[in-house]
Amino acid sequence: MFSTSPGPRRSAVPRAGRRTTRSLWEAVGDDPALRAAYRLCRARTKRQDPAEYALIQLVPAVMRPACWALWAAANAIDDLADDHSVDAERRAERVGAWIAALDHDVATGSSTDPVRRALVDTAWRWRLDISGLHGAMAVVRRDSHGQRFADWNSWRAWGRGTLLPWFDQVRDLFDKAGAGVALRLDRQEVYTTFLDGVRLTDILTDLSADLAQGDLLLPGQALDRFPGCEDDLSHLRWSPATAALVTDLTRLARAWVTQPALAHGMHPGPAVVLDTMAGLLRAQLDAVDAAGPALLRTPPRPSVAATARLVVPARARSALAWSLTPVTVPRPREARPPAVPAQSPPARRPVFDRPPPHPSGEQPPRIPADRMPTHVAVIMDGNGRWARHRGLPRHEGHRAGRAAAREMVYGALEIGLRHLTLYTLSTENWKRDDEEIGAILDILREELEDYPFQDLDVRVRWHGRPERLPQDVVDSMRLRERTTRDRTGLTLTTCINYGGRDEITRAAAALARRVRDGELDPDAISEEDLARHLPLPDMPDVDLLWRTGAEQRVSNFLPWHTSYAELYFTPDHWPETDRRHLWQAIGEYTRRQRRHGASADSPVPGTPGTAPPSGTAEDVGTSDVPG
Repeated sequence: MFSTSPGPRRSAVPRAGRRTTRSLWEAVGDDPALRAAYRLCRARTKRQDPAEYALIQLVPAVMRPACWALWAAANAIDDLADDHSVDAERRAERVGAWIAALDHDVATGSSTDPVRRALVDTAWRWRLDISGLHGAMAVVRRDSHGQRFADWNSWRAWGRGTLLPWFDQVRDLFDKAGAGVALRLDRQEVYTTFLDGVRLTDILTDLSADLAQGDLLLPGQALDRFPGCEDDLSHLRWSPATAALVTDLTRLARAWVTQPALAHGMHPGPAVVLDTMAGLLRAQLDAVDAAGPALLRTPPRPSVAATARLVVPARARSALAWSLTPVTVPRPREARPPAVPAQSPPARRPVFDRPPPHPSGEQPPRIPADRMPTHVAVIMDGNGRWARHRGLPRHEGHRAGRAAAREMVYGALEIGLRHLTLYTLSTENWKRDDEEIGAILDILREELEDYPFQDLDVRVRWHGRPERLPQDVVDSMRLRERTTRDRTGLTLTTCINYGGRDEITRAAAALARRVRDGELDPDAISEEDLARHLPLPDMPDVDLLWRTGAEQRVSNFLPWHTSYAELYFTPDHWPETDRRHLWQAIGEYTRRQRRHGASADSPVPGTPGTAPPSGTAEDVGTSDVPG
């Protein structure tokens, strides 16, 4: 299961007693100041959130200091944002200063602040890329000025923005610890819905503290269902409307944290942690339900007996689970792995390389910004026929097509395209023979491992279902997504095990669940509602759909997003194309007249094909497009 190449030492997970204590500090070393920093993080975790501390006790001892550091850092940021002894502007300044200090500390490898010192050491020692936490910290900084949410969608975006990056760090920690298929998930939606339940449970628990500070972190869409409850809450009145609201929200939170599929396919160690976490959240919601009017005066807590009924058997199950798996002990602190870069503050954008030039030296056409498509989607057809015409097996066509895909990314960066989506493997492609499918998956593995775009400003996203895909491929794709999510140049979406009708069906199912939960009126569902429930709700509509290989059909590819796309079909087999063909397709797009339902005499202003001002779009770029 594990690599035998030189690297971190491995040890069996300690079972109990003195050996546990020794193994605990194997992950820290002998530095007294560093040990003191981790002890402080542990003490804060145990004092401020006993349930969180109990969950951390379910992971191997060598991983616990890192968990304490992550939790304490998240809490330190929250404490600064919630400190109402100073005004909102000052709170935001303090959060910003803490973030800037963390960037400096990661770059230097140490800190004078004990919590940051432990977090920096965790990042270096476990080789975690904590740059992904910037987004969550920025959200907390904005929270210093207060938050109001009109609907569940804005509330979800906020909650996931604050929680998901921290949970992803824990996922990476399990990966680095060698926990097999750490936090393996069958469906991303299950994961994010669970986090919604975590956030809602936290808000209900801390309702009294938030109201005391003038904060009400519930969406207006939920409050509007119980007229008068918002005013009652603002005046700390327990009324029938308030009671009905709390009952409804605890029911919703309980449904969200009860996700039987959450631990499917997961390593048994993390699975026990998540199962126990879900149980503790339900116990907390029981306490919220039972609190009644006291909920507005003090945070409710489950009884010691209720907690013990969950935690005690979980300890036995986790000890058994981890005894079956050796866990990686991180590298000694002195050996700083060069792969972990200094983290930069959000305002300082990292410097990326330019893509390699085309061998011919050709440059992209000059396309005015108002005539450039935002999103080009490509059906990469003709790999098998290209190979057959050369007497080669079909899978050699896919291997040759890999170079064309790289060329498209380079060309998209050079011309300034913001979104490029490539149809790599459809749900229907599983009908092909095993050798061809195996070759496609091997090519995917190689690309994910080699990753030719590491030094380019490319954000990578995967669109599709994990079912039937090898788990190592799914894990690698998720890792690339996480490590590139802050890049702002080209967004490259690869559709792997993707089907367009399946995508719409999943969105319809998500809408149905929201109607069932009372969040949506079925008669008021709009196109925007369905679009927000697609697997990638922020994907922009496709402006240009290009298919190679001489076929002229869309093949169940992004049906929602391509409703108004310009269609462009070319005879070239995919391996025969390079970035110049992408430029030519974009050049053709600029000559199209896009009316979006308007008459031919009144095209939509600002779209390709409208009459441009003299000396602009019609005169610039079109003659430069390769023919």
